[in-house]
Amino acid sequence: MPEKEHAMHHLTIRSLSATPVAVPLKRPLRTSSQIFSTVPLLIVELSTQEGITGNAYGFCYTDVIARSMQTVVTDLGTVLAGQRVAPHSLSKRIAQHFKLIGLGGPLPMVASTVDVAAWDALAVAAGMPLADLLGAERRPVPAYNSCGLSLIGPQEAADEAEELLAGGFRAVKMRLGRPNFADDLAAVRAVRGRLPSEVALMVDFNQALTFADAMQRCPALDDEGIYWIEEPIRHDDYMHLAQVSATSKTPIQIGENCVGARSVAEALETIASDYLMFDLDRIGGVTGWRVAAGLAAAHNREVSSHLSPEVSAHLLAGTATMHWLEYVDWAAALLQEPLRIVDGMAIASELAGNGLRWDAEAVARYRLS
Repeated sequence: MPEKEHAMHHLTIRSLSATPVAVPLKRPLRTSSQIFSTVPLLIVELSTQEGITGNAYGFCYTDVIARSMQTVVTDLGTVLAGQRVAPHSLSKRIAQHFKLIGLGGPLPMVASTVDVAAWDALAVAAGMPLADLLGAERRPVPAYNSCGLSLIGPQEAADEAEELLAGGFRAVKMRLGRPNFADDLAAVRAVRGRLPSEVALMVDFNQALTFADAMQRCPALDDEGIYWIEEPIRHDDYMHLAQVSATSKTPIQIGENCVGARSVAEALETIASDYLMFDLDRIGGVTGWRVAAGLAAAHNREVSSHLSPEVSAHLLAGTATMHWLEYVDWAAALLQEPLRIVDGMAIASELAGNGLRWDAEAVARYRLS
């Protein structure tokens, strides 16, 4: 390896910066717990003394969290300044920094985005796409369209489901959790009836149900052509999730709320679900994903992604039990080159790094004051 290129791998953190933005949604998203008309994101940039910048972003759920985490990231930058860009070591250093507070609430998102930015910087320095740096073969990843199908009426949902097939998608996801299950069922039947039989339909309760309701409603969906049922009850109630899973013929999907590998291990040990999905912001970024993916592979559990499709496309390509990528276009307006979908498959960026390159004008337009 040429000495100059070798030297670029030895990066040192100069600073961290963060920019809170709120991007308007093309379709407002109504879940059982919250309604989104805009998406609050926190753009994180890791600057190095060698002139390489690593990029990442996190989903903050509310504008208030996006604004408040800006200061947290900047302060963390002063703690990490002068540290080697070595993601495993950085993860330990960040965990130590937040030890007394505890890595809960939005703090795992901060830790994870810094990790993603660190890996991006390393891949940029190496002149390689992130997947290549991780030893994976960049390959198209099956994607389902999650850019709609919130808690709307049956006819509107059926129309929207057809629209979501644009781009060749062969799978879509809809939200459930209406107070009256008959209304959920009517929406499911309207959508399933409109979609071609070969198109997979996932549903997500967003933790809306009690255990008793889930034991009734999930089996009631068994003959409705559903691919998976996501988070029917509280995400960390693994004992009851295992019972719901055992009762339902339709596979149960959980994992987006798993914070780090320990919670993944607990879910696996209790056989809480048939499938797993990892959220980049909660699982621990690239470093945490790789550990969690190893656990899933050891238990023969298929792994899908939750949000962050641009980076997740790289990680799923290197996941032994790769399943589905959740496609959302939330960050597309901020990017010079949004994630490409070809015939329903996500194509990881060929650029060095994770492919996140900001459109400065768009970032300025959507920046939260």
